[in-house]
Amino acid sequence: MADAADQKKKAPKAAPKAAPKSGGRKPDLSTLGGIALALAGIIGGLLLEKGSIQDIAQMTAAMIVMGGTFGAVLVTSPLSIVLRACKGLGNVFFEQTSSITGTIEAIIGYATKARKNGIVSLETEAAAIADPFLRKALNLAVDGTDLQELRKMMETDISLSEQAAEEEAKVWEAAGGYAPTIGIIGAVMGLIQVMKHLEDIKAVGHGIAVAFVATVYGVASANIFFIPAASKLRGRIRAATLLRDMTLEGVVGIVEGLNPTLIRQKLEAYKEPEKPPKPKAAKAPAPAAKAAKPAAEPAAKPGASPQPAAAGS
Repeated sequence: MADAADQKKKAPKAAPKAAPKSGGRKPDLSTLGGIALALAGIIGGLLLEKGSIQDIAQMTAAMIVMGGTFGAVLVTSPLSIVLRACKGLGNVFFEQTSSITGTIEAIIGYATKARKNGIVSLETEAAAIADPFLRKALNLAVDGTDLQELRKMMETDISLSEQAAEEEAKVWEAAGGYAPTIGIIGAVMGLIQVMKHLEDIKAVGHGIAVAFVATVYGVASANIFFIPAASKLRGRIRAATLLRDMTLEGVVGIVEGLNPTLIRQKLEAYKEPEKPPKPKAAKAPAPAAKAAKPAAEPAAKPGASPQPAAAGS
């Protein structure tokens, strides 16, 4: 018995779950599948109409549309923001693997340890957290920063991060607005070249068809990639802001010394509502016993005299 008690004392206590790594990413299948489906539909329709891919494979048209579009974007946005938007383009094709559920479990682990041993006991673990936002918030809490000041500083970080990400999304939104117009410019330029050779009718027809390829490039790039990419990035912004808001509320709960169960209830509100379970089909009630039919009156025998009428009738 004594040996068993000693082993229990020597057994290390379970450490709180670590926060999910901030750098983990996985391919966004909706983006990749959406672009593939759009291109397959457009090219498939072209082939069904007995066209060929060479009809729309025009390098000059692509150069006019892409060059003109990004030139206009550089006029609209500062170079630093455009470069940052190009570097952040991977966020359209990849999404973060960190989840709200994993962050909640990590925060509850820290809250449990802080409630037992004091918030200063989190100093070592706070320095090793991968998520920079959670690491900064928890370090401020461990250092004894005033609660109102801590909330103000972290809300400022959230606001600045959201603003920077919104600037990147506006770059691609602007490109989606310029591309169709640049495509029209490319088409007009092609028609100008066609008009110089009106003596050859066959060449005129071919030239007109090639001229409109620039319009196809402009409209397709805007509606298949540029504008959807801006919307995707804004969706990433909303998800990141929601996660940071939840993280801040969790750290504030730790500083206030709230019960981990109460902190969990507060943080669970940030999760997506679960679909209600489908109601099970109610079993049909057993058929009630049919009421017994009253016995039929015996039919009058032939030749029997009728009953005498009641008196006074």
